[in-house]
This record gives sequence, C-alpha cells and structure tokens, in this order.
Amino acid sequence: KTMINLQLRFLLVSFFTSIVGEAQYVMQDAVLMHYIDRRFQSLERRLEKCNQDTLDYVQEFRYFSRRMISRLEGLKVYKAEFKNEVEHLLTRVERAQRDIDYFKSTRESTACVEVDEDLVEKQLNEDAEEKRKVKLMLNASCDNMLAGIKSLKIVKKTGDMNGSWMTDPGKDHLKIYFLSGSKNNVILEFANIRAFSERNHKLTPRRVNLPSSWQGTGHVMYNGFLFYHRYGSLNEIVKYNIQKRKVTDRMFLPGAGQIPAYELFSDTKIDLAIDEQGLWAIHAEPDTSRNLVITKINHMTMTVEHTWDTSCNSKNAEAAFLICGTLYAVYNSPSGGTSRIECVYDVLDTINTYEIPVLPFPKRQGSHSMIHYNPKEKQLFAWANGSQILYKLQTKQKV
Repeated sequence: KTMINLQLRFLLVSFFTSIVGEAQYVMQDAVLMHYIDRRFQSLERRLEKCNQDTLDYVQEFRYFSRRMISRLEGLKVYKAEFKNEVEHLLTRVERAQRDIDYFKSTRESTACVEVDEDLVEKQLNEDAEEKRKVKLMLNASCDNMLAGIKSLKIVKKTGDMNGSWMTDPGKDHLKIYFLSGSKNNVILEFANIRAFSERNHKLTPRRVNLPSSWQGTGHVMYNGFLFYHRYGSLNEIVKYNIQKRKVTDRMFLPGAGQIPAYELFSDTKIDLAIDEQGLWAIHAEPDTSRNLVITKINHMTMTVEHTWDTSCNSKNAEAAFLICGTLYAVYNSPSGGTSRIECVYDVLDTINTYEIPVLPFPKRQGSHSMIHYNPKEKQLFAWANGSQILYKLQTKQKV
C-alpha cells in the first residue's frame, strides 16, 4: 500500500510539472508574439512615414520642375531678345565701318597743293554732264524707294536647296519659270503660279533644255528672253529666246566673274536683275575692295550703258536687288539668321542713303540664295533653303 502511494505521488508530481512547463512555454510564446506585433507596427509606421515623405518630395520636385521650366522659357525669350539686340548693334557697327572705309578710300589727299580752278570747274562740268546723261538714259520719273518688307508667303518647297524662280515682267508675266540648282540647263515652265504651287500631275510643265548650263542663281527672264551667266566662262552672259529655243546674242561683262558677288553664296559670280529701268548686272571686284559694282545693260544690243562702283561691300552679303535704279544689298550672319538690308546705293543720287534705317526681312532663320525684284508685280521672288518665297513690299516716294 505504501508502494502504491509513492507511485501515485510520483505520477501527480510529473503531471503537475508538465502542466507548469507547458504554461511557461505558452507565456513565453505570448510574450514573443506581442514583441513581434509591436515590431511590425513600428515598421508599418516607419513605412507610412517614408511613403508620406516620398510623396512630399515628389510634390516638391514637381513644383521645382515647373518653376525651372518657367525660368528656362523666360531665359530663352531673354536670349532671343539679347541676340537680336546684339545682331542689330553689330549691323550698325558694320555699316558704320563700311561707310568709314568708303570715305577713306574716296577721300582726297589733305596735302597742301596748288589747286587749278579751271581744272576743278572742268571736272565739275564733266560730272554734271555725266549725271545729265544718266538721267536721260534712265527713267527719271521712277521715284519709288523701299520703305519696308511687309510679309512673306512660302509658295512651295521643291527642287534643290539653291535655285531661282521668276516670271517675265515684260512679257507673258503669268508664266512661272523654275530653274533648280546653281548649275543646270533644264528650265521648267508653268502656265501660272497656281499650276506651279499645286501638286497636279495632269498639269505638267513645259521642259526647256538650254544649250549650256548656267552658273549660280542670278538669271532673269525679260521680254521673252532668258539672260544667264554661262557655266565654265569667266563673265559671259547669254541671251536665250525661250520660245524659239535658241541663243540670239551674248556679251562679256568686263571685270566680273573673278570673285563671288556675295560672300555668303559663292556660286553666284554675276547676279542679273530687272527693275523699272530694265536689265542690270551686279558683281564684285578685288580692285574695288570687294565692293559691289552695278552695270546697266542694254538688253536689245547686249552692250554696257554705264557702270557704278558702290559703297556696298560683298562681305556677309547674301543677295541684292534694284528698284527704280536703287541698289538694296541684303546681309546675314555666316551661320544663318534674320536677313536685313543694310546698304543702299542710288545711281541718280536722289536718296540720302545714310539716313535709311536697317530694313529687316520678316523673321525667319536661314539664308537666301536668290532675291529678285519683279517690277510688274512690285514684289520680291526669293529662294531660301529649298523654299520658293514671295515678299510683299512697302514703298514710298524718294525724298
């Protein structure tokens, strides 16, 4: 009996011991779970704070980006305005420098010499007689001068980067003549500007093949004839009958063809022009300090009527044209920018050219390879970077 009691006690002790051990394990597990739960809550709070900080940073960055974009746009505007102001100032400085150089080249020696009054009077009489002959030769009633360039219209973009297009102001003025490239011998003749501008395959242009290629982009149509500088020649000008398709005359222009007429477009050595007075030629010579020389040509006889050395330099020039016997030289920057008329020369000396302001073309970036005046339509035909352009003009009477 005693033995049974001992076994029973042993069993009860073992039972209670196991219960207490399991309770301790349960309590330890509960403490561990509570700790883990608190750690997860702490991580969640930190993640939530991190997410909120990230959202705040994103919002702040967006606000900063909008401010920076606004500032950059403002800087672009300021940069463009500053560039325009600098270019305008540079053109003024270049124009003043050209005037100074011209005065220096034409100024007589200040050395003390004995003046022959009879010789001076004779020279003055000869100059007056020369001016009288020039006025008789030219149409003195043509008294328009350029006051500004109102607008531009891009008619089409086709052909090479450089070329020439025009109408004939003296005959068949509706037809468009298209001469692509600075060396070619193929003319495309369109019935009118609508046929030229529209992409209608049914309205095919008339194709004219010249017996020789042209040089540059300085050719003109006048009274049914194409006048052009023949490629491969120094200064030969060809007169070609566009309807009969044959060369009817030719001439050589003394002093021309040695250097480009315009520094910014070296392909053109002789730039022919038409105005109310008829046919002209524009070129530059090394002997005139690369200043432009204009020559009045009799288109009937293909002979030189008169030549003038101008004060307009070919440096940074890209084109030129004449209106009523007045030369307007167009300049630009070598990298391309806004074209502007900076130099004016009147053969009749009826304009105070030094009081004429710089005349900018409507704002566009690039450069011209050809600008020709049409006296019939009173507007400029131009070619710029493969585009054919019309410029409307504002004119006034010569002062």
